Amino acid sequence: MKTFYQFLMTERNSGSNEPVAQFANNAFYDQSFPKQSIYYDEISQYLEENASYLPSMTIFDEAWQLFQDYNN
Repeated sequence: MKTFYQFLMTERNSGSNEPVAQFANNAFYDQSFPKQSIYYDEISQYLEENASYLPSMTIFDEAWQLFQDYNN
């Protein structure tokens, strides 16, 4: 099973205006991102407290659902 971060990096696309792609692009540069985590609550709390680059937690929820679909 991939970590959420590993999955998110598959969504990177510097030329895209899609919110999940922009989230992935920004997370790539976030040196404190919990890269080893597979836990929704841990990642969600980190993003709420630290990720000023994420304009809405709805984007994280969308990415999390894609992650769940990918791993099932």
